[in-house]
Amino acid sequence: MAEIEIPQYFVCPISLQIMKDPVTAVTGITYERESIEQWLLKTKVCVCPVTKQPLPRSSEYLTPNHTLRRLIQAWCSSNASNGVDRIPTPKTPLDKIHVQKLVRDLDVPQCSQTVLEKMLALATESERNRTCMAEEGVAKAMVMLINKNFKEGKNNCPEEALRIVHLLWNIPTMVNNMKHLVGKNLDFINSLTWILQLHMDHNFKMVNEALTLLKLTIEVADSTPLGSLNLEFFREIMRVLRKRALLSQQAIKSALHVLIKTCPLGRNRTRIVEAGAVKELIEIELEKPEKNLTELIFNLLAQLCSCADGREQFLLHAAGIAMISKRILRVSPATDDRALNIFLVIARHSASNEVVLEMLRVGAVSKLCMVMQADCASYLKEKARDTLRLHSKVWNNSPCIQVYLLTRHQR
Repeated sequence: MAEIEIPQYFVCPISLQIMKDPVTAVTGITYERESIEQWLLKTKVCVCPVTKQPLPRSSEYLTPNHTLRRLIQAWCSSNASNGVDRIPTPKTPLDKIHVQKLVRDLDVPQCSQTVLEKMLALATESERNRTCMAEEGVAKAMVMLINKNFKEGKNNCPEEALRIVHLLWNIPTMVNNMKHLVGKNLDFINSLTWILQLHMDHNFKMVNEALTLLKLTIEVADSTPLGSLNLEFFREIMRVLRKRALLSQQAIKSALHVLIKTCPLGRNRTRIVEAGAVKELIEIELEKPEKNLTELIFNLLAQLCSCADGREQFLLHAAGIAMISKRILRVSPATDDRALNIFLVIARHSASNEVVLEMLRVGAVSKLCMVMQADCASYLKEKARDTLRLHSKVWNNSPCIQVYLLTRHQR
């Protein structure tokens, strides 16, 4: 095919590929539909790529060039023996009238499942379809459907509805709309929690999808309602973490993101501790997860250990101090920072004689000395130094402290 001369007017000015679905903009220039739609969607200044004249952002102003498409198809067919692939006739683009009809048909009980399947197929097919569906209120219809099922206590929620919301959420124009739809109160969060409760033991695909949406919802939700989440919500997230072997890594990360985002608000920190998070986080970390997961775990543990109940639960776990000590200087500066925060608050507020000796026995004191000598940020060294000073009378006689003092003052 490299030896065949392709007519220049068959080639899209953006992709530089033969056009399969040519459309003409109001400036008179013809482009491949997908290429110009992507351009209009993502460019900050909406102008014609060739003429630099202003263009309407909506794809409604793109006119299909049927004559050129037929010429391209005929040329491809005549050159099939030379290895040129035939170009099929493109599907009719999704339009707002079709989408509006699908939304109306959702209210017809005998049609709703079929409509959802059609909507999911359309949303999966192309970004153009997703943009059109977002503009016509499909995300709102899906959120209302999910909330309605929850409020009516139905024993199922269409998996397609969750997937459609997820696909539409990523459309750039939807960010503010989703905040308005799901961020003002706890309705959607309660619905997603209900889905977790229903499907945790048998439909893990549904759980994965619900967790992703829960994370996205928490990220855009107002802080006031998030501060009033109840203990049952956090127990459900803990149930997710205990089932981690059956769920995707992304689902576990989503659950941790939810806890990290909600932890500082209201009395959530206490509720998260009461739900058993500290023990579960240590158990996950003992399984040696990937770096990103470890960073999330240490972020959350540092927040939970900032309260007395959290420190108490941390110290009750036989492997807590040893696990923190082992991760220092092995994962990332962010992990080191959180780990040193944990040791500092424990040494300052919860350091019984047993705890101080435990830190010495499992190597935590040695690791603090290593931080002082390592090539790391000065603020990390300062935290290690502050922790060592708090119990220097107990730790000064230990071999690791003596070695540290000798090496530190070598000439």
